[in-house]
Amino acid sequence: MTLDTVKEALPAYARDLKLNLSGLANASPLTDQQLWGAVVAAAFASPPGAACAELVEEGRSHLSEGAFTAAKAAAAVMAMNNVYYRAKHLLEDAGAGGYSDIPARLRMNVIATREGVGKADFELWCLVASAVNGCGSCLAAHERELRSAGMSPTQIHEGLRVAAVVHAACATLAAEEALSPA
Repeated sequence: MTLDTVKEALPAYARDLKLNLSGLANASPLTDQQLWGAVVAAAFASPPGAACAELVEEGRSHLSEGAFTAAKAAAAVMAMNNVYYRAKHLLEDAGAGGYSDIPARLRMNVIATREGVGKADFELWCLVASAVNGCGSCLAAHERELRSAGMSPTQIHEGLRVAAVVHAACATLAAEEALSPA
C-alpha cells in the first residue's frame, strides 16, 4: 500500500482527507527528508492500523535509514514527553502547585543525539508528534527551537498540516477497520 492506496482506502465521506493527502507532497516548503520524516512521525504517533503502517513504510522509501530511525525516535520520545508535560501543564492550570521545580527524571538522550540528523529536522518531527498527541507545552518548546534554528513559520505550519492530515487518515481507517466485520 502506498500513499495512493491509503487515499483509495478512505471511505467516500472522507473525501477531504483524500484531497489533503494528495496535496502533501505538492509544493511543500519542506525538504523531502523533512516532509517524509514528518509523515513517519505523525503516522507513528497515530492510532495503529494498516494506513499507519503503510504511511510509515512509504516514508521509509523516501528516507535514509538514519533519518527513518530518527523520525521514529522523535515520535517515541514525544509519546512519553507529551504525556508528562501535558499532565504537568494541566495540573498547573487546575491550580495544583509544586511540580515545576521537580526534575522530570525521564531519559531523553535522543533529543541531543538526534540519531544523526540535523537539529531542525528532528525538532520538526518532535513538533509533529506533539501536535498529534496534543501537548501544548511541547508544541511551544519545539516551535521555539525551530524558529531559533531558522525554520520559517510557513515550514512549521506545513509540519502541523502534515500532522493533521496523516493523523486524520490513520484515525479514520483505524476506526473503519475496527468497525468492519471480521
